[in-house]
Amino acid sequence: MRTMQSHIAGKFRGWVQAVVAVALVSLIAACGGGGGGDSSSSSNNSSTTLNGGSLPASPTQQPIAATAANTVPITVGRGLSGVINIPTVSVTVCPPGTTSGCQTIDNIQLDTGSFGLRVVGSVLNASLLGALPVNTIGTNNAQLAECATFADGYTWGTVRNATVAILNPTAGVGGETTTTAIPIQIIGDKASSTVPSPGCGSGSAENTVSDLGANGILGIGTAPNDCGATCANAGTAANYSNYFSCPGGTSCTRTAVPLAQQVANPVANFTADNNGVIVQMPPVSNTGAASATGTLVFGIGTQSNNALAATQTFTTDAFGNMNNSVFNGTTVQAFFDSGSNAYFFADSSLAQCGSNFAGFYCPSAAQTRSITLGGLSSTRASVSIGILSASTLFSNTSNYAFNDLAGQIGGSSSFDLGLPFFYGRHVYYGIDQTLSGGQTPYVGF
Repeated sequence: MRTMQSHIAGKFRGWVQAVVAVALVSLIAACGGGGGGDSSSSSNNSSTTLNGGSLPASPTQQPIAATAANTVPITVGRGLSGVINIPTVSVTVCPPGTTSGCQTIDNIQLDTGSFGLRVVGSVLNASLLGALPVNTIGTNNAQLAECATFADGYTWGTVRNATVAILNPTAGVGGETTTTAIPIQIIGDKASSTVPSPGCGSGSAENTVSDLGANGILGIGTAPNDCGATCANAGTAANYSNYFSCPGGTSCTRTAVPLAQQVANPVANFTADNNGVIVQMPPVSNTGAASATGTLVFGIGTQSNNALAATQTFTTDAFGNMNNSVFNGTTVQAFFDSGSNAYFFADSSLAQCGSNFAGFYCPSAAQTRSITLGGLSSTRASVSIGILSASTLFSNTSNYAFNDLAGQIGGSSSFDLGLPFFYGRHVYYGIDQTLSGGQTPYVGF
């Protein structure tokens, strides 16, 4: 999933995996969020009373220093468009088969709820864009394009091959690079007249930096590619594929696409440290902070700095969903999503904000809600989250990091633990390696 912008930020669930994941249909014009705590350790901290109510104790884990080659800094701040709770990193894109002509792009949104790199075409220099070959499909070598569907809009553009590197400028050595060129999406490089209708998402186009509030999206969740069997199998692809065959670049129609041609999770294609990631964010004040700096760690159990130290781990479906979670007595699909800038869930007992902050919750007093998380294994854990009125939080216009912002989601079958959950925590994502006989996907904290 990811965060959309409006004047104030909004959220949408990264890939809506038709068939295998829940489509979040609510458009929420929103601003950021802040972070929860460790389900077991938070009881050691005192709770906070605000507006006559109380918030649960916040988690207090700190990120490690981003000084090793398998680490990069994560930045939450004003960013490009003043959208709150957008975590960003820098990514280097190179033409296939060469280390020359590369370009490093900053302000790429870090999204654990989607899979693969998507870069707005206008931020690439002309020589690099021209050096990235457009993928083709079918016997007529039709141009391959993708409609990446989010809950409040879509991105449209070609699928191209590129070598992707995520380097740490502060480490001074090394970095992580894909073994070969992988498919990425170039957002907005096709004319709006080529967007398939019907067939390409609902809501508005998110094809510019202004639309996204970022220069692109780096999807590093549990799936090795962005659609999997749904788009690879002709039977399901006919109705649900994200991909389109465009003969001559126009007349685009939905098509099946082999896994090898689907937009790929760069981490799964690194030469090393490719079995997962750890997202580490610092604690922030319950009333927000101007900024926050965390650390993205590549690999789990592959280096001395990335041991699996989660208190709770959950086996998930291929896309990182904990489908046996329970909220207010109802079974829900829960997921940890750095690309959503608030908690998003349905709760009729919470007062919603007025038109100024439509879609957010504005309770008159601080609130606590609990969800029991459950994946495919027997592990269950209860997590408490805090909620403050969005109008209270947004009254300080200098703050861009919040740990207790929440909003409404369409329907009651999903619970989106967005960036607020990450503050003060280390959140783990084990990438699905079952096709090669390896680990099953999991998340943990």
